[in-house]
Amino acid sequence: MGAGRPREFDEAAVLDAVAGRFRVRGFADTSTEQLCEAAGVRRSSLYNTFISKNELFVRALERHTTLALQQQEAILTDQRLSGIERLATLFDVVLAEERAAEGNGHAAGCMIVASRMAPDLGARESRVQGLLDRYADVQLALLADAVRAGQLDGTLRKDVAARDAALMVSSAISGLRVLAQSGSGVAELARVADLHLRSLRTVT
Repeated sequence: MGAGRPREFDEAAVLDAVAGRFRVRGFADTSTEQLCEAAGVRRSSLYNTFISKNELFVRALERHTTLALQQQEAILTDQRLSGIERLATLFDVVLAEERAAEGNGHAAGCMIVASRMAPDLGARESRVQGLLDRYADVQLALLADAVRAGQLDGTLRKDVAARDAALMVSSAISGLRVLAQSGSGVAELARVADLHLRSLRTVT
């Protein structure tokens, strides 16, 4: 048997490119033409591999959540950083993404937040709901562990339950994404992030 026909594109690069488009515009407002343009591939090549826009979205969301959690794990488990520094670094990543996007004339968007705000996606495709639920569970566990580390090293308040603090940080990050989409600039987002951090920081 001869060798199979080589791929016409890098699948991971395509998923990253379309995730970038989905995170800004969402599923419903992103056309196939826009996805092909973002990925730099022909429609036939795209659908020969991913079958449909729905399948492409699921695969892109899977990769996006996996990479996001890997990045967050690296930050939130970094023992060189204090607890408050881990949380501050996580906010800094969000602000850096929004700053770069602002330079291009739009918000960075968030595929996860956009998907959460379109519950019909999860209702129509159980894999989407599963990916979102797994992301939330792992993110909250990572955040709670970082908070506990901060409570042990004295940089974070001990009178706030770790999971409650984790929920606050998670919701704050999602809120920053929504504020950015609503037109808030990075300077304003930074002030909001600092308010959240100050509410958790140990008073000295």
